[in-house]
Amino acid sequence: MILPRSDPASLQRCVDVLRAGGLVGMPTETVYGLGADASRETAVAAIFSAKGRPANHPLIVHVADLDGGLSGLAHFARKVPDFAKALVQSFWPGPLTLIVPRQRGVAQAAAGGQDSIGLRCPAHPQAQALLRALRQDGGPVVWGIAAPSANRFGRVSPTTAAHVQSELGDAGANGALPIWDGGPCALGIESTIVDCTRGAPVLLRPGSISAQQIEQACGQSLHTAHTHQVKLGAAPRAPGTLESHYAPRATVRLLDALALQAALWARSAHADQQADAIAVYARTFTPTQGPGLVLRNMPLDAAQAAHALFAVLRELDEQGVAQIWVEAVPASAAWAGVADRLERASAAR
Repeated sequence: MILPRSDPASLQRCVDVLRAGGLVGMPTETVYGLGADASRETAVAAIFSAKGRPANHPLIVHVADLDGGLSGLAHFARKVPDFAKALVQSFWPGPLTLIVPRQRGVAQAAAGGQDSIGLRCPAHPQAQALLRALRQDGGPVVWGIAAPSANRFGRVSPTTAAHVQSELGDAGANGALPIWDGGPCALGIESTIVDCTRGAPVLLRPGSISAQQIEQACGQSLHTAHTHQVKLGAAPRAPGTLESHYAPRATVRLLDALALQAALWARSAHADQQADAIAVYARTFTPTQGPGLVLRNMPLDAAQAAHALFAVLRELDEQGVAQIWVEAVPASAAWAGVADRLERASAAR
């Protein structure tokens, strides 16, 4: 059930559903989320059930941009280090999630039972309107919306309302999920995640905000899970950190330009033996069209590539290809978020 953004009644419908303990599909600037009242355990359980997500995998809780975002922090966070406050001031609202110590007795289910919680203040105007309405219009207060990406667990994240409808449209009450259409997501990949529970900022997931930007904003060196000896086991502290994630049904192969061209040449030399269709998503060259090939050009700009990535993977899946061969992206800070998503997508075999 896609709710038009132009209809004033759409906002109130989402507010009513969330206050009643239901689920909604909501737009953000990163990807669409499957939202529920973060403080209501039965509502959060419905998220895990709809996605097929393990209940010990924590969810990101979205909070409103009120009082500089600090009021949402104060409700859910037991302690906020000074460097984390600096990141809030610099990047909220925006595509940055902070893992902070959780207030005891608050949002335990959304946190996957852990003593920490991931918080984000989204920049999308409709997400902000929804979060503010849940705090301000006189009804029962909803302090935050737990909202992982609105897709089946481990699969490609949705960047349009239609993507959510095709994958989780029957997840709502009476088999109809309300999805508030906010247009295509501006960024197209999930938020950068920084763990703020270890005395120093630790990058758990790259995104649109770079490591250099984080270091400049908080005045500290940004560690990685590897350098800071952070263990990302079966119950990760943050979402999107499993080795295999963001995967289409088709097998993703990640190859550098030379290897990709060699693989295409080898395939063309045995074209009479090829039964399965192959998609090619190349950036620095245009492959020659051949039988059983579906070709797409990756943008040369990192931000444009991020914006298009999940939509392209979904489109190629719909073409029914068996494999998607993707040209590896540059090993630079600007491309870190795209590289991370492609590496995890290709890990699903």
